Amino acid sequence: MNARRPEPASKGHPVTDSQLLRYTGRFVRTDLDCVGSEGSPADPAAAPEAMLVRDGIIVAIGSRDEVPEPAGARSIDLGEGWAIPGLIEPHGHPSEAATLLGDDAIDIRPVTIGTADEVWAAIRSALAAEPRPARVVANGWDPLLQRGLVPPTIRDLDALAGEIPLVIVHNSLHSVYFNSAAAREAGVDRDTPDPAGASYGHDASGELSGVAYEAAAVARIAGPALAAAEADMPRRMSAYLGDLRRRGITTIADLTWTEDLARLAIGMSAAGRLPIRLRGYEMSKPGATATAALDNGDARYRQVGIKIWSDGSPWVGNIATSFPYLDTAATRALGFAPGHIGHANYSTEQLIEIGSQYAGDGWQFACHAHGDVAIDSTLDAYEELIRRFGLRDHRFRIEHCGLMTPAQFVRAAALGVTVSLFVDHITYWGDVLVDDLFGEHGAAWADAGAAFAAGHRATFHNDGTVTPCEPLRNMAVAETRTSRTGRRLDGGTGVRRLDALRAHTANAAWQLRSEHEIGALAPGLRADFAVLDVDPRTAEPEALAGARTLATAVDGELE
Repeated sequence: MNARRPEPASKGHPVTDSQLLRYTGRFVRTDLDCVGSEGSPADPAAAPEAMLVRDGIIVAIGSRDEVPEPAGARSIDLGEGWAIPGLIEPHGHPSEAATLLGDDAIDIRPVTIGTADEVWAAIRSALAAEPRPARVVANGWDPLLQRGLVPPTIRDLDALAGEIPLVIVHNSLHSVYFNSAAAREAGVDRDTPDPAGASYGHDASGELSGVAYEAAAVARIAGPALAAAEADMPRRMSAYLGDLRRRGITTIADLTWTEDLARLAIGMSAAGRLPIRLRGYEMSKPGATATAALDNGDARYRQVGIKIWSDGSPWVGNIATSFPYLDTAATRALGFAPGHIGHANYSTEQLIEIGSQYAGDGWQFACHAHGDVAIDSTLDAYEELIRRFGLRDHRFRIEHCGLMTPAQFVRAAALGVTVSLFVDHITYWGDVLVDDLFGEHGAAWADAGAAFAAGHRATFHNDGTVTPCEPLRNMAVAETRTSRTGRRLDGGTGVRRLDALRAHTANAAWQLRSEHEIGALAPGLRADFAVLDVDPRTAEPEALAGARTLATAVDGELE
């Protein structure tokens, strides 16, 4: 169906508090059982047909008879599209994406470049540009999808780039390769101590090997090269968030939040340059406390939590598992010895110590954990923090949940811990997870069905630049568990459509402690919605994944 794009409500001028808007069309209420009993298709005729909005807040929604047009209201026809609650990305990195997807970074991600030869050609071309570049940053290195890439040494990159600082960021954002010029610019040498939870690689003689692992070390190495981009952050962030809005996303969480970014967001919001809602999770540090008060911000921007890392990335080899990686050509190319087992960034005791810096003040935690051992450690730490501080509605989060087992989902639910799954890994790396990395364990990756079966209000996400921000595809792949090649990862279970829809709407709002503001098309909530060209309740999974967003509204303002 080629549904037409709805006419903007403001007709060239912003919605003001005095405006009363009556939208007509077809609305999907994910807060209700919008797909019928036991997952059967809903009756399209039962969809609400009108929605009244005053001052950006939904006043009424129902049939045209139930929501008559009051005097003074402006009527906006949404046409043949389907209006759903604004899509919510509960685990993004918009600040990183705004930095790493700009014109001054070379995009070598596997969604952009397919082969190893093309990756090196792009890097060489950037180094050879005229005028001579002050430095080169390439983002998206992925030897599992770009076969033939071999981890470069610092000598390799010195020979390639000479005195031009060269930084190559892994697609996972959990490691970075660099040459000697980049190390000098970052003030890192063989004697630089490892940051907490991160490390610099060294060769047999103790010299830098040209690789750094985990957030603090990656940020140190890449920092000088990204400083210019950060100076242009207001424009970059506004542009990136505006692009998300055009895709139907009305709220995003940033899980690499900093005090500087908080000041930026507050200023952008005050100036009307924050096109969608933003929720920040400040990066934890040993010995630190939150830089914001727990009661902060407003419906457009607010810091809601603290980010912690338990382990690393499956593609780098540092996720903590109870079993080894497979011994394959792919793992050997990554430098893994036979029987390689990854390890966590922090011990359980260290997680408890870091968490204790924030938990007593009431902060929510979002902890990155993929491996089953890391997830056990995270749950042990959470259980102790809950007991120690007498916490109740804490909504502690586990992020990604790659190898989380059904029993662990059950334990998490019993503790009141919530989960956000990176299901899009199945789309891009599904075959790799099974054939190259984990065998039958990989077939159970991101088991969203087990999460919902355990009673979770689970959510899905795309994790910044790692995969495109595509919530509709997340819904589809969580349902089918099918990779791009058509392979089904049958070690886990799919989800029903209503759960998939809620994962990026009502559940995500709850997970971000924003259910009193957003997440559903219901009276009293803000009028955030996206208009799709398919009925998301009944469309086939692939049709849902490829649906077009015809328009998006935030606070009732349609674009």
